[in-house]
Amino acid sequence: MNKALFPENFLDTLSNEPGFSAQNFINAHQFIETPTSIRLNPFKKNNIKTDASVPWCAEGYYLDSRPSFTFDPLFHAGCYYVQEASSMFISQIIKTIQKNITEPIKVLDLCAAPGGKSTLLSSALNSDDLLVANEIIKTRVPVLCDNLNRWGTANSIVTNNDPKDFARLTGFFDIILVDAPCSGSGMFRKDASAMNEWSEANVNLCHQRQERILADIYPALKEDGYLIYSTCSYSHQENENILDWLCETFNLESIRIPIEADWGIVETQSEKKAAWGYRFYPDKVKGEGLFAACLQKRDAANQLPTFKTGGHQKLALKQIELIKPWLKKPEDFYFFTVNEEWLAINKWHKESLDTLQRHLYIKKSGIRLGKLMGNDLIPDHELAMSIYLNEDMVLQTELDYQQAIAYLRRENFDLTITEKGWSLMTFEHQPLGWAKLLPNRYNNYYPKELRILNAAPKS
Repeated sequence: MNKALFPENFLDTLSNEPGFSAQNFINAHQFIETPTSIRLNPFKKNNIKTDASVPWCAEGYYLDSRPSFTFDPLFHAGCYYVQEASSMFISQIIKTIQKNITEPIKVLDLCAAPGGKSTLLSSALNSDDLLVANEIIKTRVPVLCDNLNRWGTANSIVTNNDPKDFARLTGFFDIILVDAPCSGSGMFRKDASAMNEWSEANVNLCHQRQERILADIYPALKEDGYLIYSTCSYSHQENENILDWLCETFNLESIRIPIEADWGIVETQSEKKAAWGYRFYPDKVKGEGLFAACLQKRDAANQLPTFKTGGHQKLALKQIELIKPWLKKPEDFYFFTVNEEWLAINKWHKESLDTLQRHLYIKKSGIRLGKLMGNDLIPDHELAMSIYLNEDMVLQTELDYQQAIAYLRRENFDLTITEKGWSLMTFEHQPLGWAKLLPNRYNNYYPKELRILNAAPKS
């Protein structure tokens, strides 16, 4: 047994954990490579070749090898998300919860960046459901927005707030996912540098932070709403002990999630309250370390008072009529402006948007359509990525692989131009972004901040 591979005392702290086998755990870190997995976007049909499926997620698949995702145009088109397979277990929890839900719901992903679980939640929701994806660290918000933009749905709002700010939204959310900051031991195989951050003192500090976050967010959960808690830690203090604390502090009932024996997931129960939890070990599952649990709130929450609509500029009906043709089923959307830019969100969420604007700092709402210049719309990149774009409204220019990569780099490439105007640049019929076609040239409108900067991998 090679204990020296891990931080001092780390393996000793796990010796009594359910399902833990020290030698198998060590072997997995020494001899088994981190698997590569992706989750397909169900809203963007494509012919991506996949290998074995991830058993607890309908859209999850393993790849035999890790390609260069940066140089795959379909990645930039939002056809899939590269996500660690264990994290996809949230899909199984949502699937279980949804069996008991018949009305539209509001869902909060509290610690959302970079967006893996947010896009997973988005895949599971209907257009009349609302997703609020929050990230407390301001510098991480752009990547969260970018990933949700690529996913293409219009029923999401991105916020940049501390968990305590959500206490103002009493009883607002039907589901709250807290993928809590943790000591990170579940990522040791994937990111060996995480070992340098691990210590028993840090585990205790994370435990205290997790309690604070959960206490802050609890008032925002509706009566009979569901709290999903997860970490990428093996620590008992951050997992089962947190479940006991939740059940002792609040009126929460543990929810058992159905799993199959051949999945390799270890089902546990906390010592005091017998709350169900689910542990992922890399020697038992084809994935990294994870802990997840689901609880249901059983006490009443004060409902948030309703407010009159406010915060948006008065809508010009003539301008709305200019914008509507760009969208499929425009009657399903509420249109509004922010700093002269036009946005659209599913009309069912107008009241929620007003409420959230009153209490939170919003970074993204629905989809950004673009700016009106006279009677013409300068379309935004978010509109190109949207699954609601009326593609009959615009020209489409299909690119081959080399052209697509050059477009994503914002480099010049040869293009035969037969028509003029805004064109949706596509690869395998999947939108990549906009270009303005002119008689003898084109202007590339792919966002500069998203362009590929890396050198191409050697073949």
